[in-house]
Amino acid sequence: MSINNNIRNYYEQLVAEEILARLPGSQDAGYLADIACVALNHLPPRYIRHEVDMAFYMSPDELHDIHQRVKQAVADAIEFIASHRRDDLE
Repeated sequence: MSINNNIRNYYEQLVAEEILARLPGSQDAGYLADIACVALNHLPPRYIRHEVDMAFYMSPDELHDIHQRVKQAVADAIEFIASHRRDDLE
């Protein structure tokens, strides 16, 4: 029995949405994935089975805090990847 298809990190979708909002257009998929990995590694894991699980248990203040943390993590990740990008990998 596999549980992998039944759980996910709540932050993954939020980080992906924030990256696409900040970097619209045709960015390299590897570059976007690098940003997502760095950002997610700076956020605490919040595993859920259903989106409604988070909405039910979070206050509006907690939800606002999560969105602010995602924005900061993505901004920091973009800066980090930009300053550490290797030209030979492109």
